[in-house]
Amino acid sequence: MRLGKFLASAGVASRRASEELIRAGRVTVDEQVETDPARQVDGTSTVLVDGQAVRQPSQRLVYAVNKPTGVVSTARDPQGRPTVVSLVPHPPGGARLYPVGRLDIDTTGLILLTNDGELKRQLELPRTGVVRTYRARAHGPVTQAQLEQLAEGITIDGIRYGSINANLERRTGSNCWIEMSLTEGKNREVRRVLAHLGLQVSRLIRTAYGPLNLDGLAPADVDEVSESELQALRKSIK
Repeated sequence: MRLGKFLASAGVASRRASEELIRAGRVTVDEQVETDPARQVDGTSTVLVDGQAVRQPSQRLVYAVNKPTGVVSTARDPQGRPTVVSLVPHPPGGARLYPVGRLDIDTTGLILLTNDGELKRQLELPRTGVVRTYRARAHGPVTQAQLEQLAEGITIDGIRYGSINANLERRTGSNCWIEMSLTEGKNREVRRVLAHLGLQVSRLIRTAYGPLNLDGLAPADVDEVSESELQALRKSIK
């Protein structure tokens, strides 16, 4: 296996980040500094990153987590805030888990954790077309016609956002619920697009990531993704 893929599969980092670690001279193979990500390694190779041993995981782990508000979407937080990774306190074999993408600290809902760096990268890339679905509660007037225009994409402050499928679910007074499906997941994309339409988001929930959804998951609940669900998730990657 190529060294870059080996590190990514072991959950050290994404494939690209793993290759950067190698080129920076932070990886040794059999006690020799290795700077070529294409170097072939196998189960007998001794691989270290910054002096720490890396072992190929014997089991690919993927968890679905219902992230509560106030929890950050990182593996560690320098400010000591609770993280999504801390919601899985004892993964098998002490595996290092990483979140797939991010949700804002005040956004709740489905986030995936995995020890497979390459799968993480594939799910995060916009070009792989994995659909993220959100429900937003917002204050202000908006019409279904306005929301349908988002299907053509929109540019806000010089940033281009791709096609968004948006539907007005219901309205109660000046508040409404909107469902939005998109494939890019840019930083604060849903909030920025709705703010551009004159809406103030008071609650945002990610309800699905590809074929996986929140069904049966209460806030802070964790569920290991089954092999059949993982296969369905892989099929959603273009």
